[in-house]
Amino acid sequence: MMTFLLWLLLLIFCWPLALLALVLWPLVWLIALPFRLLGIAVDGVFDLLRAILTLPGTTAISSLQQHQNGHPALTFHNSRFEQNIVEPLRTCH
Repeated sequence: MMTFLLWLLLLIFCWPLALLALVLWPLVWLIALPFRLLGIAVDGVFDLLRAILTLPGTTAISSLQQHQNGHPALTFHNSRFEQNIVEPLRTCH
């Protein structure tokens, strides 16, 4: 609503500029559309990379939580894994 009121104000004070804006706005929107789509695609790629990079941490935390709850299928027998991954996660919480 505010945009419409501003356009009406522009129409009153400078009607040629208001009419030019009214005619050119759809063209500007069409020119900007591919850049908006490109922005959505780049944002999706960054979200995918963030998910890939944080996946090991989230699975380690999930495994640690299941290990602490006594989940029988996820007991750790590898002492190196226990020392390098599980112990630092226990001290963080």
